[in-house]
Amino acid sequence: MSARLDGSGDVRRAIPAFAREWRWALPDGHQIRRISLDPPAGALPRGSILFMPGRADFYEKYLETLVEWAGAGWHVSSADWRGQGASGRMTADPLVGHIEDFSIWISDLGALWRDWVRTTPGPHVLVGHSMGGHLVLRAVAEGVASPEAVVLSAPMLGFVTAIPQFVQHVYAKLMCLIGNPERMAWKSSEKPGSASDDRMTLLTHDADRYSDELWWRAARPELEIGPASWRWVERAAASIEALRARGLLEAVMAPVLLLAAKHDALVSWPSLDAAAARLPRSELVAWGPEARHELLREADPVRAQVMAAISSFLNRALPARTA
Repeated sequence: MSARLDGSGDVRRAIPAFAREWRWALPDGHQIRRISLDPPAGALPRGSILFMPGRADFYEKYLETLVEWAGAGWHVSSADWRGQGASGRMTADPLVGHIEDFSIWISDLGALWRDWVRTTPGPHVLVGHSMGGHLVLRAVAEGVASPEAVVLSAPMLGFVTAIPQFVQHVYAKLMCLIGNPERMAWKSSEKPGSASDDRMTLLTHDADRYSDELWWRAARPELEIGPASWRWVERAAASIEALRARGLLEAVMAPVLLLAAKHDALVSWPSLDAAAARLPRSELVAWGPEARHELLREADPVRAQVMAAISSFLNRALPARTA
């Protein structure tokens, strides 16, 4: 893979020359795609960060962030979840985002975590965005992963909808019963009723960063994916309910940073606020209307604040070793 896919040298549209991409087999043989970036020679060693992206995401969208963390002294890794990005698909239709149960992803993350911890220096930080943040938090709460620190960017802990959570779950169950549960649950974009032309307004204020995603989908067509299946919707609702179980989040002893956009049109801000109150060692940083769902891909003023908040949190939770 060339380090300059478009000839521009733009870090957001190029796999760095020092990065490694490869396919790695999960315990059941399913192969997922991974990437790793080592810090530059001479950088003060900080430890290792594993970043897990959101629904329908792929790690190319976050190259800018991965490179910045590597430059700050971290060994950085990321992977595409089973069934999205370049980690294969779970249905005959490659545009459907599908999983039979979120426990499959939790198991996958556990296997990835064990291999990653074995091959990278500590301390180990687990970072997740949106659906990835949900799965990271569940994995930590259930003891599948044991990071020294956790960062959650707009974690999917509740959906933005006027329909109560239990009604969402019941309706999704019904839709799985009356038709193929692998069919798309909505027609386009990132949520029911949202047009493809409005997709950027759900994600970011930054048109250039938004266009990076479209560029990568054209450069690597295997990354293309669309709406989720009805089974995904039903299992997502069940997994959200599981995280709300009394005592589960209260038992998480790792320091956790939650990053939120109060006007997020996809992920419920109140659900993040409630989770922060339950986590014993949490910090919550929130933005107003200047921020949308993809905080790590927002316009420069907000993104700079997001990256600074993460850096400050990690500096306090895991002070750099000077010796």
